[in-house]
Amino acid sequence: MNATTQKQDLSYFQLRLQELLNQSYPELAKDTLFITARSESALEAYTNAIVSKYTHLEASHIANEVLFSNLAFSKMDLLFNIVCNEFNRDIKEEELRGFTEKMYSITLPVFNQYHLDANFEDNEMYDALYTELTGTIQLWIDESLLIK
Repeated sequence: MNATTQKQDLSYFQLRLQELLNQSYPELAKDTLFITARSESALEAYTNAIVSKYTHLEASHIANEVLFSNLAFSKMDLLFNIVCNEFNRDIKEEELRGFTEKMYSITLPVFNQYHLDANFEDNEMYDALYTELTGTIQLWIDESLLIK
């Protein structure tokens, strides 16, 4: 079996994590070491919880805490919210996600100016970031229209 037809064997936890990373954390989506380590830790947490007589639901909750720990603030999710809230009149609904993905790399320098942590959405700087990202996207749209 060659490399193009061989399926990658992923665990349940790897698949769940990969789905979240693809959607909300593209900067981590190809980090196989992170994905493998985190999913193995989640599996271990789940197994230990089952051995300790937790229910499957409780064990799943424990495993999810391990699997998704420190992934609270998502640049992509914030950017998607901005695109949906501020530019939904200019961009067709079916193009919102693709446009957001295009804007992601363009807006990374703006994100890099802020200290983003799990509590950033409660921080007074959140509004400043939101405004700056909105402006960056608007400038990009305006410049793109001038080029065409």
